[in-house]
Amino acid sequence: MKRPLKKIVFLLSVFTSLGIQAQTARKYSNEFLNIGVDARSFAMGNAVVANIGNANASYWNPAGLTEVYWGVDATAMHAEYFQSIAKFDYAAVAIPLRESNSTVAFSLMRFGVDDILNTTELIDNQGNINYDKITKFSTADYALTMSYAGYFLGNKDIQVGANAKVVYRHIGKFAKGIGFGLDLGMQYRTDDGWYLGAMARDITTTFNAWKINYDEVKPIVVDGPADPNETILNDLPAEGTELTLPKLQVGIGKKFQFDDRWSLLGEVDLGMEFQETNAALSMGNFSINPMVGFELGYDDMVFVRGGLNNLQQIEQFNGDKKTSIQPNVGVGFKYGGISIDYALTNFGDQGLGLYSNIFSLRLDFGHLNK
Repeated sequence: MKRPLKKIVFLLSVFTSLGIQAQTARKYSNEFLNIGVDARSFAMGNAVVANIGNANASYWNPAGLTEVYWGVDATAMHAEYFQSIAKFDYAAVAIPLRESNSTVAFSLMRFGVDDILNTTELIDNQGNINYDKITKFSTADYALTMSYAGYFLGNKDIQVGANAKVVYRHIGKFAKGIGFGLDLGMQYRTDDGWYLGAMARDITTTFNAWKINYDEVKPIVVDGPADPNETILNDLPAEGTELTLPKLQVGIGKKFQFDDRWSLLGEVDLGMEFQETNAALSMGNFSINPMVGFELGYDDMVFVRGGLNNLQQIEQFNGDKKTSIQPNVGVGFKYGGISIDYALTNFGDQGLGLYSNIFSLRLDFGHLNK
């Protein structure tokens, strides 16, 4: 590499220390924020923290927003899970501030399950069934993210960015929660095609403060059994605050330009969590999830992608553990500032669903107006 890496090593050590300091938190929340966005990134096994450079960087690494320079960049994605029971929608827009060599971005995501049957009043106190009493409700998680990216102390060799996110979650009329969190990202790119990046999520231990609507919850809580031999079905939930531990993802990539038309981009990432998980590389309060992805491009127009991630130890019914890994493939097409991407991910027997077909659309208005 042509440029010194001392500053990169320093910034990576800062990200790591931020995560380690939060190991005392034990509760989980806001898991929908870990699903990911963008069909291109899914196809590359989420190994994009170093090379991402468009509006989707507001999710993967806000430092990459500095690559949005010529005009507004907008993106959207829709995905469905569990045979379309759950729906995930995401949209983001990045706006360059060329006078200050910086970029701002806004993104909104929703993960929800709609039309859930509410049967709490189906049977009255006399045991009569009245189907007219059945209503429907939705449970949904929302996140609004505001991002800012620029150069580290004016040094254009190093891009930095930050996210401030507001989270709102609700379970029908039964409960709702609101929270806040911060992310911090960094990227470093060399003239000869090397990429380095780091993304520290939830550096403030993102939280959700829950409020329970006890008037709605009480009908579905069994205060006590009429028969001493019966079992209490539900305990009255308590209000509280859920915490999300920080996560760190670091990556290194390289782009090879074979000629005027053919190119190959490859990246290897390490996703680190400061707790024990099912990751194949997990010990004590520390886990590592390796990710690898590639993108073969022709004429900067047609792309073929692939990646591997989610290397995990899955415990079997007999107590043995089986190592599994998730393969991903995808294609993309870009022309005149319009990018359409597709990914086939979470297929085979590696996940809860056999297939997840992901489509995303991106509009680069800076190139559309050329």
